[in-house]
Amino acid sequence: MTTIDTSAPTSRAARLNVAQFLGRYGTFSAFVLLLLFNIFVTPNFLSWQTLNVNLTQVATIVIVATGMTLVIATGGIDLSVGSLMAIAGAAAPMIFMGKLLPIDNTGILIILSFILPVLLVMAFGWFNGLLVTRFSIQPIVATLVLFIAGRGLAQVATNGNLQVFKNPDFQFIALGRIAGIPAQVIIMIIVAVLAHCLIRYTVIGRQIIAVGGNEKAARLTGIPVRRVKTFVYIVSGALAGIAGLIVVARNSASDANLVGLGMELDAIAAVAVGGSLLTGGRANILGTVLGAFVIQLVRYTLLANGVPDAAALIVKAGLIIVAVFIQQRAKA
Repeated sequence: MTTIDTSAPTSRAARLNVAQFLGRYGTFSAFVLLLLFNIFVTPNFLSWQTLNVNLTQVATIVIVATGMTLVIATGGIDLSVGSLMAIAGAAAPMIFMGKLLPIDNTGILIILSFILPVLLVMAFGWFNGLLVTRFSIQPIVATLVLFIAGRGLAQVATNGNLQVFKNPDFQFIALGRIAGIPAQVIIMIIVAVLAHCLIRYTVIGRQIIAVGGNEKAARLTGIPVRRVKTFVYIVSGALAGIAGLIVVARNSASDANLVGLGMELDAIAAVAVGGSLLTGGRANILGTVLGAFVIQLVRYTLLANGVPDAAALIVKAGLIIVAVFIQQRAKA
């Protein structure tokens, strides 16, 4: 009499269930565990001051990571976001202080300090899209150009000097509050909600996913692949510009050497941890927001418990590896 060994199928099914669970709820589980750890271990974690610090620090990560999610959803990547933040952050004080435009009206200068830097980095985003679509340069190489040159441009424009920049009207985007909520947090929420609606409920959102899922098939079905790819790089540039303005307003100064430094790594990590496939074809905006909070909480937890900030870089790298591994297992 022969017996059938059912242990192998059972173990495979168990591994599949674990992979599916981690793929769906891994980020949320990590977020909850970090919260519980800090509540019981980290002093004053539940204070309003701690909440305010974490919310204001995570806001720029979410804003930039939202644009990164759209780019990655098309199968691309944008390494230039940190440098574009530096460019926008350098341009705003120069505009307001009248170094670029012969205008004496303070109100007009403040408005232009918001608009022109964002338009400038949108143009650089278009340039990234042009290299990817028209010249068929791999996205990691195309955006590496501005990753290197963009910060150089900001440093040259400011002569590498710190620009002290204090104006209550301009700084409202970072230091102001609406109904007790920091203005930059409200901007973060608006950006995330709009991007979520874009992906879920619009034609361009479905086209973004289609291009990332199978570019050849998308092209054969009539989707304007070049236009879609260019669009996401422009949006990524615009959001990086907004984040750069927030950082400058928050710090009351613009330093082209530091604004946006390392932000591309935080944005990519947030996308990976949030569950969006780094190979394209999927965009989980809400997951990216949660991933950004996980990254911020990891950094805060390490600092609050006496671990050097440099260790956070190692942890971020580990999070990306784990996230990619879980994605591969779930996909398999």
